[in-house]
Amino acid sequence: MKNTIQKLAATVVALGLILGISTTANAGSYGTQQIAYHVNYDNAKRQFGALRNIQNHINAVGAKNLDLRVIMHGKGLSMLLLPEEASSTKLPMGNATDKQQATIANLKKQNVTFKVCANTLKGKKIDLDQLYDAESTDIVPSGVAEIAALQSQGFSYLRP
Repeated sequence: MKNTIQKLAATVVALGLILGISTTANAGSYGTQQIAYHVNYDNAKRQFGALRNIQNHINAVGAKNLDLRVIMHGKGLSMLLLPEEASSTKLPMGNATDKQQATIANLKKQNVTFKVCANTLKGKKIDLDQLYDAESTDIVPSGVAEIAALQSQGFSYLRP
């Protein structure tokens, strides 16, 4: 019996190779997804890694199959804070360098939305115009409440 199953499995793999069918996951195999990425840390390397994870996620699933939102609060707003603006806020640094801006712009072209916590804007004394490509429609009343609301709507939670 074990021999028969092994032969059957080998035949399926060989048939897949002959027909050009991948035996690994492809974009269609993941279905549609709703994802909330949570960023509340100011480590620039980690933030850029999160953006890279998001692009990898899009590559695997396909932009048309994703409703992907990045929710930032607390020190996470440094992801969008222009470096030259940090000294006039209560955040220690701004990480929206040219490289980071280009990466964010590319993700936005793929329908990724970036949500900004109103409580953090007020508490850290940040004006919307100090953030890279942020608009009033990007503001949510509370970052953590937004994450909870999205989870209750079926969004999966990721914190890279």
